[in-house]
Amino acid sequence: MKLASISYKGTDCIAVAIDDTNVIDIRDAMIAAFGNDTEIPVDMNHLLLQGDAGMAKLSSALDSARSNPETVTFIPISDVSWRAPVRKPGKICGVAMNNSASNGRKISAPDHPAFFLKPASCLIGHAEAITIRSYYGSVHPEPELAVIIGTTMRDVDAENAMDYIAGYSVMNDITGNGMRAEDLFQYWAIYAQEDDPDKTRRVEQHLSYAGRYKGTDTFGVLGPWLVTKDEISDPDNLAVECKVAGEIIAEDSTRYYNYRVAELISFISQFHTLHPGDIISCGTAFKASANRKSIHNANFQQVSGPVSVTIEGLGTQENPVVVENRTIGKWRLS
Repeated sequence: MKLASISYKGTDCIAVAIDDTNVIDIRDAMIAAFGNDTEIPVDMNHLLLQGDAGMAKLSSALDSARSNPETVTFIPISDVSWRAPVRKPGKICGVAMNNSASNGRKISAPDHPAFFLKPASCLIGHAEAITIRSYYGSVHPEPELAVIIGTTMRDVDAENAMDYIAGYSVMNDITGNGMRAEDLFQYWAIYAQEDDPDKTRRVEQHLSYAGRYKGTDTFGVLGPWLVTKDEISDPDNLAVECKVAGEIIAEDSTRYYNYRVAELISFISQFHTLHPGDIISCGTAFKASANRKSIHNANFQQVSGPVSVTIEGLGTQENPVVVENRTIGKWRLS
């Protein structure tokens, strides 16, 4: 199934695609199939909390609607306003430097996935505006496969990790390189000595925290669809394309990720409990296009949108880019 969170005629709902050009409100479909007394999920998080049983019930309602189209109202896709499929995930885990195309740039790197957290407040949906302020500095797109968790998981081995997935979506992990540079620390980290815990040692380190350059408002574009896992046979082999102003800037595939989907979510589950609706953004697919343009050439302060990301089997998201010419507010006390 292809699920979405939409607004239609001023009302928010969960929709499911019934054909290539129409969706139906799942409330409409489930009442038609099961009657007014059936439990209707109020949002995508609620649906995901119902687990496999909820998805099976919705699938049955969709089959019934396709067999009896007169029982439901078709909503043209062209008439809806899109929201992020999961609007309020508990957390968004973004995997860093997971593309083999970046391996040659690594001076040193861990032998395991590294990840950061993005807040739910950064999310927008397909066709909503990515808003960039002039004081952000350089900002560019990062096309990524997003995994949506369907079942609570902790300490799950990779061999079993795929069982905990609800589905997949498209993520544009908007990244503010300008803010990353501004937030860079070069400092002496202090550690206890391994051979004498009463003594300390200093180690030079360089780091930048992701709160601004990854988590700013509109820096997470998700959707348009949440495609259930049964429709994607191999998430580790999906073509990815990114365009800015109609020009291809990345042609890649999830097969070039350093770590497979099962490995990523298993590793993260060793540290964070993952809940239904949590999102794993698997890393940037940024192999340069045939014209040698790359995502790093797409600074939104200089290159206008729209920006689109297409992933095989998951659809295309396209968003306008709005640049606001403004200075930062008076955040210091006088």
